[in-house]
Amino acid sequence: MSNSFYSLIALLPIATIFILLVLARRSASQAMPIAYLMTLAIALFIWRVPFLEAMAASVQGLFATAEILYIVFGAVLLLKTLQLSGALTAIRQSLLGISRDRRVQVIIIAWLFGSFIEGASGFGTPAVITVPLLVAIGFPAMAAVISALIIQSTPSTFGAVGTPVMIGIDTGLQGVPAVQTQLAELGIDQAEFLVWVGRWAGLFHGVIGTFLPWCWWGC
Repeated sequence: MSNSFYSLIALLPIATIFILLVLARRSASQAMPIAYLMTLAIALFIWRVPFLEAMAASVQGLFATAEILYIVFGAVLLLKTLQLSGALTAIRQSLLGISRDRRVQVIIIAWLFGSFIEGASGFGTPAVITVPLLVAIGFPAMAAVISALIIQSTPSTFGAVGTPVMIGIDTGLQGVPAVQTQLAELGIDQAEFLVWVGRWAGLFHGVIGTFLPWCWWGC
């Protein structure tokens, strides 16, 4: 079979989620189990993954999901605490007192505060926290969601206290023969490589993050 066929097969789980959630308007509780079963079937019958390894990957996925839910739970708990305590109203009045210009408000809430939340917890929590704040001060719901999601394009590399770098890159590439060979040719070890990645990522994000908020001033 051709590589194009395998590429289409690999896209089936993602396409299934898109069709069920966006086109069929099914809930996530209905769409995700179907996507999981399709992924499992593809792994077993197309990629020929051993059954025990597929089950082990499923269990690992449950643990990863539990970690993300734990982080998101903290963000939602904070939001509910702000709402029930009346702090959300106080925050709204304070922000309106700083400026009624929505461009200033979106930079303060979505960009600055959202970046802080992304660095502290990550996993989409900036949207959970900042979108209700933006809506509370009068932003349309769609504009609030788009603004909150845009900010994650910059701080996400260092989100959740550096999880993408420390776990994604470090753990993901550690022990890979091709990577170790390349590092040996460069004369650096894994720790120095992570520092190098962090410096260049910080440079790119610093430049982009400085100029990206200006788009709101031109809108």
